[in-house]
Amino acid sequence: MIVVHHLNNSRSQRILWMLEELGLDYEVKRYEREPSMQAPAALKAVHPLGKSPVITDGDKTLAESGAILEYLVETYGNGRFIPAAGTTERIHYRYFLHYAEGSLMPLLVMKLIFSRIPDRLPFLFKPVGRAIVKGANSALLDPQIGNHFMFLETELTKRDWFAGPEFTAADIQMSFPLEAASARAPIVRRMPKLAAFLDRIHARPAYKRALAKGGPYELTK
Repeated sequence: MIVVHHLNNSRSQRILWMLEELGLDYEVKRYEREPSMQAPAALKAVHPLGKSPVITDGDKTLAESGAILEYLVETYGNGRFIPAAGTTERIHYRYFLHYAEGSLMPLLVMKLIFSRIPDRLPFLFKPVGRAIVKGANSALLDPQIGNHFMFLETELTKRDWFAGPEFTAADIQMSFPLEAASARAPIVRRMPKLAAFLDRIHARPAYKRALAKGGPYELTK
């Protein structure tokens, strides 16, 4: 039996969704974030880094969203949710499976961290903190993030899904950064292709079942 060590409001929601798309039986072991929004120490008993997502499948323990998605598709997919080897679609698939966490999420996390700096400073230093955040956003983060959104919008004008004409695990991997960005940046919803992508994934029955299994999913904090 596959066990998903599921942290609320986290990337592990994607793993539940993948399992629902595959129609597999699995167990959800829930963990709640600390008031600091960090994962609880109990997760270190599952994996030394104490992060989520983590799954166990028999004697195997796997961490990292992309690695877990690849494992599930290759082990249980029977050719589903992955383009055929040697195709252009397979190249797109591999790229976006790694791009989501390798290129896009670091920028979004950095922006979130910077946004919280003023609240953590003593009152007299808050204006300095806000100035630092404003400078980092205007000079570094916002231009880069905007460039990424335009890149993704353009990619989805070329094909229905990120890898090609068919829905794949790469779309599941891309869901979390786009949902997180959409929750905090209205500009994502003003981009028609990205907005349509979010609407399509939210309409999938497996996505809805995964939400029911995973519980409340709030990415605005």
